[in-house]
Amino acid sequence: MTVWDGFARFATTPVTGPPAPGTPPRSLEERLGYHSQFVTVRTPAIEALAKQVRTLMVLGRHQQVTARPSLIVTGPAGAGKTTALLQVGRACHLAHTRRHGDTGAGAQVPVAYVLVPPAASAKTLALEFARYLGIPVAGRMSQAHIVGSVCHAYTQAGVRLVLIDEIHRLNPRTTTGAQSADLLKDLTERIGATFVYAGIEVTTTALFSGVRGAQLAARASLVDCGPFPARDGGNEPFKDLIQAMENALDLRCHRAGSLVRLAPYLHARTAGRIGSLARLVKQAAIAALVDGTERITRTTLDAVRLDHLAEQHYRRHTRTRTSTR
Repeated sequence: MTVWDGFARFATTPVTGPPAPGTPPRSLEERLGYHSQFVTVRTPAIEALAKQVRTLMVLGRHQQVTARPSLIVTGPAGAGKTTALLQVGRACHLAHTRRHGDTGAGAQVPVAYVLVPPAASAKTLALEFARYLGIPVAGRMSQAHIVGSVCHAYTQAGVRLVLIDEIHRLNPRTTTGAQSADLLKDLTERIGATFVYAGIEVTTTALFSGVRGAQLAARASLVDCGPFPARDGGNEPFKDLIQAMENALDLRCHRAGSLVRLAPYLHARTAGRIGSLARLVKQAAIAALVDGTERITRTTLDAVRLDHLAEQHYRRHTRTRTSTR
């Protein structure tokens, strides 16, 4: 998705969903494919990000003098930051298509999605911007020439939303990191688009340090994709998340509500992180299809090996419970 054609395919591919009532049963292969992709739950973070992006895009459209305000999606690993970023990008792309028709060859490009490369220098970051639109870059081109080509091409293509992922890889305290941060500031002033960044725990990194960090902090609002709490006042957001995923299952023998009843266990297994929960449910569903049971139970869930962070958290949780008995 870090090139225009790939992002356009992602944005326009129909979103998978559970079978509608009365539709013919899907084959095993179809259901294996469905649970491998599964659904994207509209979390509060996605809703908040979408609302703020719409507001800032309107604001930026009429702001000509100073750099447009931006957003940063932050949170721990596996908290759904990239998913939130891509869902907002998809919505922007589809909204543009509805208003202006198909965004095929020669048409406008409403959204750009760029990954910050590891140990990014200003030039390698500029090359990522160029690669997204397929801007020809000769080996001897200077950084200034590449940046000029990028700004011209993005303006001509009508890019209105720039999504920059893995922003935590930038360290303005280093020479290359400072130059990369300066490049981003330059691009925000020369390209008439709203910039949205995503990174791991950006407030605890060097990204907001020093003069450059202060400039970014003064222009960017934060959207926090933290873990889901088991309880939030009178609400149970993690249980709501489980309910949405369980409603989307396509398993013939699964008992409705059985996953919701396991909410405390699931929260302990995943530390409340949506990425870990989605992986757990998907892998358990696929296992249930493969072994023919067609339902998810505690035994099915126990057999799934999750990411290292989730497994560490669950081991600590289990030890704590054992020691307090």
